[in-house]
Amino acid sequence: MLFDQISKDIMAAMKAKDAVRRDTLRNVKKYFIEAKTAAGANDELTDEAALKILQKLAKQGRESADIYTQQGRPDLAEEEMAQVRVIEEYLPKQLSEAELEARLREIIAQVGATTPQEMGKVMGVATKQLAGLADGRAISACVKKLLQ
Repeated sequence: MLFDQISKDIMAAMKAKDAVRRDTLRNVKKYFIEAKTAAGANDELTDEAALKILQKLAKQGRESADIYTQQGRPDLAEEEMAQVRVIEEYLPKQLSEAELEARLREIIAQVGATTPQEMGKVMGVATKQLAGLADGRAISACVKKLLQ
């Protein structure tokens, strides 16, 4: 399970005196614990739920880094990106643009969509099948391009 792996990796980071990794993983573990103790969670955290949390944290980190870069703070942007790189180690490999397009062509054929008005049907299936493998914006942009 991801929760157990993160806990072990925190210990390894502490022994290696890797402050960025240790602090990032502690933050991740905090979010995992909050999810485990949330109402209705029954003190359990599935790997699927853990992956969603990791994806959210990575996305927030990238957005923060972009804001720091726009504000002329490359030092803070690099700190955020260092944390994002640690989080991304636990995420599944993202699909390349060509792989994403190929998968979306299959989904479009499966759904039978032919016009841009049917984008909602495709997105519903695509976001479920490609969860964790591609960013929602990338999926949306590619579906728009393929349905035109």
